[in-house]
Amino acid sequence: MNFEHLRALTAIVDEGTFEAAADALGISPSAVSQRIKALETSVGQVVVRRGVPCVPTEAGAVLLRTARQMQVLEAEALHSLGHGASSRTVTPVAVNADSLATWFVPVLHEAAGWSDTTLDLHVEDQDHSSRLLRQGDVIGAVTSNPAPVNGCRLERLGFMRYVPVAAPALRRRFTTEAGVDWADMPVLRFNAKDDLQQHALRVRGVDRTPPTHTVPSAEGFLAAVRAGLGWGMLPELQLGTDLADGSLDLLEDHAHHDVALYWQSWTLDSERLCRITECIHRVGRKHLRSAAQGE
Repeated sequence: MNFEHLRALTAIVDEGTFEAAADALGISPSAVSQRIKALETSVGQVVVRRGVPCVPTEAGAVLLRTARQMQVLEAEALHSLGHGASSRTVTPVAVNADSLATWFVPVLHEAAGWSDTTLDLHVEDQDHSSRLLRQGDVIGAVTSNPAPVNGCRLERLGFMRYVPVAAPALRRRFTTEAGVDWADMPVLRFNAKDDLQQHALRVRGVDRTPPTHTVPSAEGFLAAVRAGLGWGMLPELQLGTDLADGSLDLLEDHAHHDVALYWQSWTLDSERLCRITECIHRVGRKHLRSAAQGE
């Protein structure tokens, strides 16, 4: 398998078109096309779906992951040989918005001191980030999916606890003698993939959807709950003093939902990957709930 062919595949996926890939590689679009045709001939499958943007096929995703792994090892080998000592290698990592807004922040503080690495963070739902690993877009991901991606290792980090909260005024408006009116009280969701609130409603026997607002930002979601736009399942790590000072009300005691988080990364002997893996585990142990607390 020719490394230059793989480099062309990576450039096409990263840049979106054959022409942009040619500019990035400093060669002609015809040369890029020839390299992809040669790669497809060697593996006997189409590796790129031509379009705007170009995207890898299933076979192309396998090759893309291999190409990115080879680039990481190449950069580390050159660094060890004294070449490009001042250059930084891009380290793409997927992390969900709630983690990025809470327990993952110390990882960023530590990464600020890595002179040989720049982070390329992909914000994705924790139960959908495995797709980025399969496609080769990231070298590691914080995920709630316990099924390992082929060619990756999977290790549990801990549990993130979510609790149902609302602004006091909203709770008062939708509280009757029977308790909270879950069926009518407006609810928030992060995006179409967010099922935490619906799960809480199903547990309480609510079979219809209340008025629902969508707020696709971790910080904005918290702000919307504080403003009384609707209730939501919020990470306890994000609440700070909101419950203690009365800014928010807990809608029901013992109504938490614990989400197990895992760190899934390439099975690759890379110093940079080992470093970020160790950092994420250390920070996770400090801030996430343990298995005993989560179960």
